[in-house]
Amino acid sequence: MTSVTAGAPTAHLALNVLDAQSLLTAFGTVGIAVILFAETGLLVGFFLPGDSLLFTAGLLSAGSGAQPGHLSLPWVLIAAATGALAGAQTGYLLGRKAGPAFLARTRSRKIRHGAERAADILHRYGHAKAIVLARFLPIVRTVLNPLAGILSVPSRTFTVWQVLGGLLWTIGLVLAGYGLGAAVPDVDHYLLPIITVIVLVSLTPIGLELLRSRRSAKPSRHV
Repeated sequence: MTSVTAGAPTAHLALNVLDAQSLLTAFGTVGIAVILFAETGLLVGFFLPGDSLLFTAGLLSAGSGAQPGHLSLPWVLIAAATGALAGAQTGYLLGRKAGPAFLARTRSRKIRHGAERAADILHRYGHAKAIVLARFLPIVRTVLNPLAGILSVPSRTFTVWQVLGGLLWTIGLVLAGYGLGAAVPDVDHYLLPIITVIVLVSLTPIGLELLRSRRSAKPSRHV
């Protein structure tokens, strides 16, 4: 399995868990599977940069194998799919066993808001569509999996649709990054602005939802 090796001993000291390039530099391909597993399977991983990690990994797969930081596209796809699918299934099983107690104790506003939004998505769109859509929403994709277990979504239904959604999410973003990297020469020089755009786009649905919630809450205050 091809991986990125840090260029200097200080690279690990400068690790930023919120930065996709920093994570890939430190942990390489194996790190993709571990990070996606944590983001989609463990509620503590809601802050990890899943979208930008996948896109950046695709970008780094497009260059020449002799370039620093180059990743193998087949291994990136395997690692991404494995981490995302195993993580979602683990989150679902944890939700069935310990989810209610955890949600009752947590003080994280992000987790509570994500749980509320995940429950709303499940109710509004139905199990199949909600499980697929959640993959593309930060925080929601972390919380929906255990929430599906808490709400006793049938295991077969959850497994089928989380696999479909997980493959669409991981393969789609990796190949999008790979396509851009193959089409634009020296695209790695523009990684920072590209990742910034990805983060902003991925956060847009959450921002719109918060705005909608505030607008709907305003009339009730005057009642």
